[in-house]
Amino acid sequence: MLKNKFSTIGHLVLIGAVISGSALLVQAEEITEVSAESAAQVKLDYTAYCAACHGSERLGAMGPALLPDNLKRLRKNKATKVIAEGRAATQMPAFKNVLNEDQRKALVDYIYTKPTMTPTWTEKDILSTQVVSYKKDELPSKTVFEADLMNLFLVVELGDHHVTLLNGDTFEPIHRFKSRFALHGGPKYSPDGRFVYFASRDGWITKYDIYNLKVVAEVRAGINTRNLAISSDGKSVIVGNYLPNNLVMFDAESLDLMKVYPVVNDEGTNSRVSAVYNAPPRNTYIAALKDLKEVWEIPYPVDGKPAEIRKITVDDYLDDFFFDPDYKLLIGASRDAIGGQVVDLDLGKVVNQIPLPGMPHLGSGITWDYPVKDSRGQTVMKQVLASPNLKEGKVSVIDMQTWKVIKEIKTEGPGFFMRSHEKSPYAWVDVFFGPNKEAVHVIDKATLEIVKTLRPSPGKTAAHVEFNKDGSKVILSIWDMDGEIIVYDANTLKEEKRLPMVKPSGKYNVWNKTQYERGTSH
Repeated sequence: MLKNKFSTIGHLVLIGAVISGSALLVQAEEITEVSAESAAQVKLDYTAYCAACHGSERLGAMGPALLPDNLKRLRKNKATKVIAEGRAATQMPAFKNVLNEDQRKALVDYIYTKPTMTPTWTEKDILSTQVVSYKKDELPSKTVFEADLMNLFLVVELGDHHVTLLNGDTFEPIHRFKSRFALHGGPKYSPDGRFVYFASRDGWITKYDIYNLKVVAEVRAGINTRNLAISSDGKSVIVGNYLPNNLVMFDAESLDLMKVYPVVNDEGTNSRVSAVYNAPPRNTYIAALKDLKEVWEIPYPVDGKPAEIRKITVDDYLDDFFFDPDYKLLIGASRDAIGGQVVDLDLGKVVNQIPLPGMPHLGSGITWDYPVKDSRGQTVMKQVLASPNLKEGKVSVIDMQTWKVIKEIKTEGPGFFMRSHEKSPYAWVDVFFGPNKEAVHVIDKATLEIVKTLRPSPGKTAAHVEFNKDGSKVILSIWDMDGEIIVYDANTLKEEKRLPMVKPSGKYNVWNKTQYERGTSH
């Protein structure tokens, strides 16, 4: 209860948060001398403008947790600027027109207040949330619908937290089902395509049986989760968390807990996990760390027993990354860097730097074979990597032998998603973060020129394309509550069909994902 005056926020603000039956009691440390009125106002401002995305107790929801440990790489003055101006490459809006300077500074002081009891999510908490609805072989192995099982799509509808299962031949919906709040990091399929695993931003992992259209199992892996990956043998799943700072491994069958890996270096410094992906030829998972200059390689479990990690020192933090097709090289970048790093996973060290200004989104990078003339005038194919840029209107095309930028293709604004297919002559890129977000560019992979700019729904965001199994069709999201997905002929670029959906975001084709098609993400 607030009194007339008090000396510190810390000694009188007690926050009780109940998450899945576990109570978190958070008491703020002493920070500044403020009035009861000021303290009440900052809580009101946080509730009004921040809580919907970052959680009522700062533990994260659609957005990340706002706690000092999560903000360690962001100085207070920069945080104040972010609140005022928004943040590039995120859904964080600008609040300078609704919050004055004093309000913004008060909010920053509040979110940088360190809890005396750091929120935790223990092995006991994880185990207490596990629900297994169907055990192995309890559900039939035959589908309850007819379709090419390798040419199915899952479409995530963020607007009302649903997922639509889509026939990739007819582009007719098969089934629509409820998902957890704020799915994040993209769903991952089992190697045979029967099961799909979802991660929500608030830590819930859901295993769904596509053949039977049923949730098989669920467990909560953390408080604030980035993404998950599944092994190529289909036996394990690993989850990367912002909060707690750890990686959590589960048995893929029933989501039984196998191991918790605290993310901490030899000096005792903790880190959030930026991303974790499967590396099929290596039989390992690869994790990038947001607060440590390290890459971790985690081998698949052997005979059900988790293995020890391998740590690789890198030159800079990695916020996202990409593999070469052989999974020998990791290409990544920090959001604050002026370039990218090339890490040789076999050698365990950085072997090249890539001069990339702006904020390259290498996690959305794709590769293809680009025709060039050799010294004899013969056409040879050169492997290139292309990445959109989260700050600047351009796509960088990089020679994967020399690591030099071949060309910067100017676009109508900063983009987020880039996609292609081995059988398509085109690469598609959106301008998600720019004022011209209604536009999508189609790039000729042989000439590196934009051949067409589509504006399918003027005034609405067009983003994230995905190809069907054979690369003949493309589907595009209109990222709006009154949204839709649009089907295009991938060669003629003619529109063929529209399906209404509620803020559809990512679309994930079973074949492209399970075969690790070069034109799509991990």
